[in-house]
Amino acid sequence: MPDLTTDPGWRRLLAAARRSLERTGGSLAGTISLTAPDEAERHVVIGVTGVHRPAGVSRVTVRLSEIDAFLRDAHGTDLPSAVGPFRDRPAERATLAEAREAMLDLASTSRHAGRPWFEDWIAGLRRDGTLTRTARGGLPFSRVLTALAALPVVAEPLPVFAERVLGDTKALTDGPLRGLVLRALAAWHQVTPPAGAEQERALWEMAGLVPDDLASQVLVLNLPADGGLLGDWLTAAATAHVPFRVTLHQMRLAPLSLPVPEIHVCENPAVLRAAAGHATAPLICTEGVPSAAVHTLLASRAAGTVIRWRNDFDWTGIRLTAAALARYPDAVPWRMSGIDYLDAEATGLPLTGAPAASPWDRSLAEAMTAAGRSVMEERLIGTLLGDLRRPAEP
Repeated sequence: MPDLTTDPGWRRLLAAARRSLERTGGSLAGTISLTAPDEAERHVVIGVTGVHRPAGVSRVTVRLSEIDAFLRDAHGTDLPSAVGPFRDRPAERATLAEAREAMLDLASTSRHAGRPWFEDWIAGLRRDGTLTRTARGGLPFSRVLTALAALPVVAEPLPVFAERVLGDTKALTDGPLRGLVLRALAAWHQVTPPAGAEQERALWEMAGLVPDDLASQVLVLNLPADGGLLGDWLTAAATAHVPFRVTLHQMRLAPLSLPVPEIHVCENPAVLRAAAGHATAPLICTEGVPSAAVHTLLASRAAGTVIRWRNDFDWTGIRLTAAALARYPDAVPWRMSGIDYLDAEATGLPLTGAPAASPWDRSLAEAMTAAGRSVMEERLIGTLLGDLRRPAEP
């Protein structure tokens, strides 16, 4: 039979029929319409229906069953064959729904299932259509869950982790798998999804993964050390009261020891910069989320070393401080009380994000909630410098 899809009289009619068949999964129960049919189309419709349509008619409507019957009688074929291969959208939707349910069933078996962050992550994937796009794209969702189930780790290179857990050193280099895992980690650690390489690195390191041991760094001041070339550099920098940036790669060259009674930890480089050039207690600056380099350096401290930790007075800072105090039994808050906040709080940017608990001092979170303002470390620099210049407490 001739290809009617190219015939001027049939072309629009069959195109409309295709759309209807795709929408209904091949049902012939519906009707289709043509607006402003030309002469060739009008004659085809008259032939199909046996009903006259006058010239200049603005719209014609035809039952699909009539077209199907006409094609069978005139050309020995049916309507679905005449329009050619078409998508069965109801079947596709059913298949996608089954795939989504299968992913949700699989997620319910994860060791993280039931945890608020995990359920929020899954709910977000459902809400914005990511789960559907994942099913449509054929990404094995099980690999995402496998990666999450193996986290956190302790300072493991990202390619090594990917090979060990997923069998492919580049599995988390790019693509949707990487994106889904990072989105899950953002929900896990209650931070916004990363927008750039530096934020991605910080998020990987929060899970104990190291994308690059040269990029993972920690800024220090007045921190003498023993052990290899790096120990010599740190001691020389401490003697000169000069800030020094240490990489994770450098710390892996030789064992390091920090023979100091206490180490102060701040979040913002402005604090360390103000202390530079002065004899102060040892100071580490996390520059935001603590990197693997920060944790590796602190792991080199001597037994009994007190860690005095602080962050900005915002909800992220509260979470970071709580995580540090939970991680290091010998850590204590440094100027992170409700009184410290109230003494500094006058004006500031509005607090954003979900509130966090301050278990070391419940009055802090209460005061922040009541005031609704953040206080950055820069406002406390004078007080912090005073602490750093005092002799170490016994």
